[in-house]
Amino acid sequence: MAFLLLYVDDIVLRASSLSFLQRIITALRWEFSMTDMGPLHHFLGVSVQRHGDSLFLSQRQFMLDILERAGMLNCKPCSTPVNTHAKLSGDGVTVADSTHYRSIAGALQYLTFTCPNIAYAVQQVCLYMHDPREPHLGAMKRILHYLQGTLDLGLHLHRTTPADLIVYTDADWAGCPDTCKSTSGYAVFLGDNLISWSSKRQPIVSRSSAEAEYRAVANGVAEACWLRQLLQEFHQPLRHATVVYCDNVSAVYLSTNPVQHQRTKHVEIDLHFVRERVALGEVRVLHVPTTSQYADVFTKER
Repeated sequence: MAFLLLYVDDIVLRASSLSFLQRIITALRWEFSMTDMGPLHHFLGVSVQRHGDSLFLSQRQFMLDILERAGMLNCKPCSTPVNTHAKLSGDGVTVADSTHYRSIAGALQYLTFTCPNIAYAVQQVCLYMHDPREPHLGAMKRILHYLQGTLDLGLHLHRTTPADLIVYTDADWAGCPDTCKSTSGYAVFLGDNLISWSSKRQPIVSRSSAEAEYRAVANGVAEACWLRQLLQEFHQPLRHATVVYCDNVSAVYLSTNPVQHQRTKHVEIDLHFVRERVALGEVRVLHVPTTSQYADVFTKER
């Protein structure tokens, strides 16, 4: 087997044996003008360092480029990427250069590929890219101050046994001070490795915390289903059901209870695909204490 990851003219190539890999590279060279850069060490701004059987992914140089672009290369570091005592709203004076704000916000979005610790903070400042205000600029600068002190952090991936898929989902019910919309978050682990995460504002207002949490569960289950299919295409199918952890008891009950309760009659039908996946044995939705909820960092100021 061989897998080829292609983006424009950058290629990551992996094969089941070294001899097969060399045959593929030789065949590609006959058709295209290309250079073999050896073992993977850099791809689309992501640095890859090997330590035995593990990989360390980081974007240190990209962080420095963002700080330089923002004129904050020598700024002082801070301990958290977000103000834990206040929520952003649409109030405040319009920033002088909204194009610069959008440019930095877009770069920070790309940085979250290896920095899940800033996902929630970046999601918050990106909500106001259409009309950035001074408080939003202040929140963005706080993220940059945080990056100054975390330049050497990244994502560590290593072999683990067993390699089961585990999902943590959480929601911040009606957390937006302007719209009362909730924020969904999930963290997906393959064994001990964090491989997927999300912090996203829900598109409509939830009328109860159970509904907000159930929407978060639905997002996590959808990601789990996609990853299960991807692993199957890699000829590495999962043998066990994916466990989805949620810290809301009502949302856990709704995933298996087919009875339509009064509190959930207003939830769209497409959210109930969670029950279908549970019935098929692909996922199991279980309760987890809030103190052990990894996805909490993607939904709230902590």
